[in-house]
Amino acid sequence: MTPPPAHGPADLVITGCTALVHDDATGHTTGHTTGHNTGDAAGEVRFRRDAAIVVRDGRIDGVTTTGAVADLAAAERIDARGQAALPGLINCHTHTPMVALRGLAEDLPAHEWFNDWIWPIESNLTERVVALGARLACAEMIRGGVTCFADHYFAMDAVAEAVADSGLRANLGAAFFSSQGPDGRAASLEFALRRRGAADGRITTSLAPHAPYTVDDADLAATAELAREHGLMVHLHAAENAEQTDNSLARHGRTPIEVLHRAGLLDVDVLIAHGTGIRDRDLPVLRQATGRVAVASAPRGYLKFGWDTTPVRALREIGIPVGLATDGAASNNSLDVWESMALTALVQKSTERDPSWLTARQALDHATLQSAHAVGLGGQIGSLAPGRRADIILVDLTGPHTQPVHDLAATLVHSARSADVRTTIVDGRVLMRDGRLLTLDVPEIVGELNAELPALIDRSHGKRIQDYEG
Repeated sequence: MTPPPAHGPADLVITGCTALVHDDATGHTTGHTTGHNTGDAAGEVRFRRDAAIVVRDGRIDGVTTTGAVADLAAAERIDARGQAALPGLINCHTHTPMVALRGLAEDLPAHEWFNDWIWPIESNLTERVVALGARLACAEMIRGGVTCFADHYFAMDAVAEAVADSGLRANLGAAFFSSQGPDGRAASLEFALRRRGAADGRITTSLAPHAPYTVDDADLAATAELAREHGLMVHLHAAENAEQTDNSLARHGRTPIEVLHRAGLLDVDVLIAHGTGIRDRDLPVLRQATGRVAVASAPRGYLKFGWDTTPVRALREIGIPVGLATDGAASNNSLDVWESMALTALVQKSTERDPSWLTARQALDHATLQSAHAVGLGGQIGSLAPGRRADIILVDLTGPHTQPVHDLAATLVHSARSADVRTTIVDGRVLMRDGRLLTLDVPEIVGELNAELPALIDRSHGKRIQDYEG
């Protein structure tokens, strides 16, 4: 443990908790020689009993014992007895405004879901709907212990304002298609440069081409050059499912991952959403990437669409971070990263036919430190270690469904629920305390959003923003 800080009053002291820590107290982890930083190979996390966390200036200043801080002056103290302290969960790929479409199009194959429902409705999007949807999504994530999310959507200035007001942390990208011409790519760059560092530094940004099947090779290559020139991450969908990979091979003779490689996108920092269509032939390509490449996995949506799952084991073995995600609530129905964590462990066991893979500790590693690396913030969040941003959640362990506790990792992954999160903290600021949301008014948001829904879901115009062919 780090010693109790000795200088001046603290901003916040959390006492009496059981703290999740990674083996290396600095948060540094091992990766392969090309520079990927992915988390301990065994996914080991440990727990410190009767721990205290000291926060100053938005950062964790020390992790010590409760007794060591008994006399430490603090502006705010939280007694967390009976609770686990975790790094805030990270939703590595979502479309927050799509909560407005939750449950609207169910039990459909992907092409019908997109072409007959989602893309016609998205042609009705207004900035007001985006703003309200993003705010509702932020409230849902705060309640569920998500402190940071990566969003890829439209009208992203409205999402940025929701992030600022909610107190969350986010990586935001303005999505574009090649059908928009050069203006789409230019707008994505302009947003990324203008909003980078906003919300007191809590907003980072990405370039956000939609996917290789909606963005042509020239646009992908130009995006790679812009990312390199401006030091930006790229966030896009690729190899979303096996059908997309088959179609790419039939049309281009290359998998979607090989398309990204040829465009230079594996030589910059890139976050690939889904990757359930990644093939064995893609693994050497990914291993040789010179950029920081990561994959975001959202297993609930794959189950709903009848897709394969992200090859987490194969990616982990070559040093590619796999972060956890929910995708948008239109396909996933929730923004619950706890559910993504549990499903990742269960689906991986089923897919690999190996009950020893993926363990609860590995699942916690993916939900925290690997997810932090995936969104480009591996040095800032994802670990309860001195110097990291104070993104912390407190989880109630006293409920009948979490008792008794024989293995705390198993309890957190397989028994705890998002509703067990009692307190959510970002940059040392309490956004939810004892289950009370402090930064957003949910009834007001819901009332205003409901008034917008009739115009939003009208598909009688027959338009759609794109055609889904995979």
